[in-house]
Amino acid sequence: MGKGEFAARKLSKDRRRFRWKDSGYKRRVLQLDKKADPLEGAPQARAIVLEKVGVEAKQPNSAIRKCVRVQIVKNGRQVTAFAPGDGAIGFIDEHDEVIIEGIGGAQGGPKGDIPGVRYKVVKVNGVSLKELVKGRKEKPTR
Repeated sequence: MGKGEFAARKLSKDRRRFRWKDSGYKRRVLQLDKKADPLEGAPQARAIVLEKVGVEAKQPNSAIRKCVRVQIVKNGRQVTAFAPGDGAIGFIDEHDEVIIEGIGGAQGGPKGDIPGVRYKVVKVNGVSLKELVKGRKEKPTR
């Protein structure tokens, strides 16, 4: 490969071409991670509750984690979201509008002992789920 005085064009051209062999570069430029993400790169998303589900915790724990199946408003994709807090699932009903966000696991994956659940519920009908669980606020009747 030329490294001479006038080889700059070839060097930069090759560099441009071979960058596509770098999987990190390719995924970033083609926005593959954003396309695969149900939230489409956004930090939060509005969703409609379809059903309440119980997800069994992974070994060595034994519990049923209370989750909800939701349909994201902007693209119609369905995901499972965890309802954090003691008795929080009682404040969430079917057809409620919720705000979901990532649960904070490694590389955007699931966290702790809840298998396959990457999102958590933050708000229900515009009211913070945390405030509802603590009893500071009441859920609005629609």
